[in-house]
Amino acid sequence: MSIGNPPSDDRPPVVDDRPPVGHALAQARLAAGLTVDEVSSSTRVRAPIVHAIEQDDFSRCGGDVYARGHIRTLARAVGLDPEPLVAQYAAEHGGVGPTPTPVAPLYEADRIRSEPRRPNWTAAMVAAIVAVVGFVGFTVFNGGSDGNSQPVAGKPTVVSTTKSAGPSPTASTNTKPDPTESAIAAAPADKVTVKITADGAKSWVSVADSNGRSLFQGNLPAGQSMSFTDEKKINLIVGNAGAIKLFVNGKDIGRAGTPGQVQRLNFTPGDPQAG
Repeated sequence: MSIGNPPSDDRPPVVDDRPPVGHALAQARLAAGLTVDEVSSSTRVRAPIVHAIEQDDFSRCGGDVYARGHIRTLARAVGLDPEPLVAQYAAEHGGVGPTPTPVAPLYEADRIRSEPRRPNWTAAMVAAIVAVVGFVGFTVFNGGSDGNSQPVAGKPTVVSTTKSAGPSPTASTNTKPDPTESAIAAAPADKVTVKITADGAKSWVSVADSNGRSLFQGNLPAGQSMSFTDEKKINLIVGNAGAIKLFVNGKDIGRAGTPGQVQRLNFTPGDPQAG
């Protein structure tokens, strides 16, 4: 016995007669009558990885953690207890390896923070356009209700003409078919006054003053009448002359013509004579 040398271990070395992990999985698969494709389909482990593991090549697994997971999955598929195989793999490949980093804390730390909400300019522009359209519509609607609207066919309205000098000629409506005697007597002698009445049927009527400016144009419904005054002349076109009765300068001159006849008439101050 030499001084300083440790005592020798006379125990015989332990011999591991177990087959490699991959070989054990391959033998169990064959004994179960399964193909690699069938094991791959049932375990969702790709066939190339199954082939590599059965040849004890764990490089395709992506690390010890995934290798042990595949060993457990394949062992259960072929009817083996997975834990002895996992322990054997750890012993053959240097222990269990580094502990995998917990996934949840990483995700929690690296969670993307939401950015501050930006103004929705599209919605603001749409709201502004709607407001402008609404304002324009409101303005047009109010503007269409003033006294400058044009007469509508079938709805006689008051029409007035203007001149630079002298009284303004006017036209008025009257829903009664016949004027009173006082209204006829009140017609001014120095002007021309024409009252038209639709008697029993409607008629299209066009009225213009001495300057050719239109005072009214449209249908005069049955039972309604209109009066027009000018200093010089009233020009009249009647589409259904037999339906129109005329009162000119305070006198009843009868119907403008026969039913369906188109008449063009003009009147001046004084004793009414249709031109």
